[in-house]
Amino acid sequence: MIEILTTGVANSVQDLGRFGYLEAGVSRSGAMDGPALETANLLLGNRPEAAGLEIAVFPFRARFDSSTLIAVTGSDCPVSLGGRIYPSWWVQEARAGDVLELGLPRFGARAYIGFSGGISVPPVLGSASTDIKSGWGGFGGRGLRRGDRLELSPGTSVLANLPGGFGIDPAEIRPNASGGDAIRVIAGAEHPVFDPASLSAFEAAPWRVTDEANRQGYRLAGPELKLTRRLELLSHGIMPGTIQVPPSGQPIIQLAEANTCGGYPKIAHVIEADLWRLGQAPVGTELRFTVVNRHEAVEALKRQRSALARVADEAALARRDATRHRGTVGRAAE
Repeated sequence: MIEILTTGVANSVQDLGRFGYLEAGVSRSGAMDGPALETANLLLGNRPEAAGLEIAVFPFRARFDSSTLIAVTGSDCPVSLGGRIYPSWWVQEARAGDVLELGLPRFGARAYIGFSGGISVPPVLGSASTDIKSGWGGFGGRGLRRGDRLELSPGTSVLANLPGGFGIDPAEIRPNASGGDAIRVIAGAEHPVFDPASLSAFEAAPWRVTDEANRQGYRLAGPELKLTRRLELLSHGIMPGTIQVPPSGQPIIQLAEANTCGGYPKIAHVIEADLWRLGQAPVGTELRFTVVNRHEAVEALKRQRSALARVADEAALARRDATRHRGTVGRAAE
């Protein structure tokens, strides 16, 4: 069990999402930076889809009632546990009475906390994700509040004799994460209907994330994007990553709690391998886009999945080493 001491309403229980219900108007939800939460679970030996915490408001503080293992990933933020300082993307043992504190990120917007065994909440439509927009799933269908107590599923604690823990370099799964690389997109259905100047500006211009940004989507500010002709579109299916252009000419990127349908023209779609970069883009960030083809999008996703598989293998070796070390120490003490 953990008790929430300091938080914000944007902090919530999330897993990798709620799939298979878009046709019923149910958003995917899930972590804005899915690979970060998945990595936390892989480091701990959990199922990749185990529920953890998404932290978007800092500082965040929580106290542990009993010992367990935790992993903090996502943004590059200060991490302290029981007064001990740790890096992010690291596994460490939380002892009974320890307080975990996450400070303001130096880079990125969202941190993820994984717990050995995961957070135990009743699934809704097969997922533990909180759909804050709709008010269901997660912990009571809402963001976290001070005094909330969250139950953890049974896990393991094998690092008792390795207090330093272990972790990975996040560059293993996200090279150049802090660089200025453009976010990769594939052309949307209405891409050819935008005028040449707008298509050029879409890739050449910086787009600022405005303060109209949340888990549902980001509104961007930049050059006005214009169509070559008037379009009357019926509402149609959209997904996280869809970039729509309303009459204002300022793009909107649909994200984790995206609407499931809409009628604005679609200029592009962010590829799956780059969606995490939007989850780590705070208000005021300048984004750039580059159009790629389907083959490039698929290859990027394959590389990401291969990197996560390597993390799973490395973490399994580290856990085996910790177990072996514990057994060696125990025999030496007999």
